[in-house]
Amino acid sequence: MESIVKEKLYSDLAWIWPVMSPPEDYIDEVNFFFKLIDKYAKQQTITVLNLGCGGGHIDKTLKTRFDITGVDKSEAMMELARRLNPEATYIPGDMRNVRLGKLFDIVLVHDAISYMLTEEDLQAVFETAYAHLKPGGLFLTVVEETPETFKQNKVVHYTHSQNGLEITSVEYFHDLDTTNTTYRIVFVYYIKQNNNLRVEVDNHTCGIFPLNTWYRTLKAADFEDIQREYFHAVLPYDCDFNVLVAKKPEK
Repeated sequence: MESIVKEKLYSDLAWIWPVMSPPEDYIDEVNFFFKLIDKYAKQQTITVLNLGCGGGHIDKTLKTRFDITGVDKSEAMMELARRLNPEATYIPGDMRNVRLGKLFDIVLVHDAISYMLTEEDLQAVFETAYAHLKPGGLFLTVVEETPETFKQNKVVHYTHSQNGLEITSVEYFHDLDTTNTTYRIVFVYYIKQNNNLRVEVDNHTCGIFPLNTWYRTLKAADFEDIQREYFHAVLPYDCDFNVLVAKKPEK
């Protein structure tokens, strides 16, 4: 497995992202974020910082209510985001250490948080979020996997097509060492176009932490009023995950 090129989806294969994971798949999830913001925000919310924004697919729905600034390490993905959301601001950077010199009403880290492989990485992201929030602002992030809920050898697949291009993605989840804080997802992309089939294999290493670690590191970053909510997604496949909402103290 070590010979597989890692995370081609965010570089050489970024061009398949708009088809394999279209913005429409995120509408229900972003509407859930809207409900959480309405539930927990105690002040007016206008600006959102999306750390690890990727191709800007959740921003397409977020921008219907908020002014969006996105940060991502992948220039290929940010170029997609700029095309999709020209009214948003996209800035290259690493969510662990970027500092924009600006404060926001909301900071969001979607599934890009899954690529934080150590507790130190997680802590650094939370400190970045805190540093960019106005007093009383909200931080939202998703917890896709925990050791308590991880399903060894899980396989999921889904297919999308657009303008003659069809992408079938198969994801295989496995954890070779349950004593550390990482697991693997092996993606196989079946790319059909012009009666040709291309197959690409892509290896992603992700972080996995107990919920207690998430709570502890959020508190260490000085967040308060930490809440846990549940979301059931049906696109691109059925899954359940936690959404954590935390607040920066008003003073």
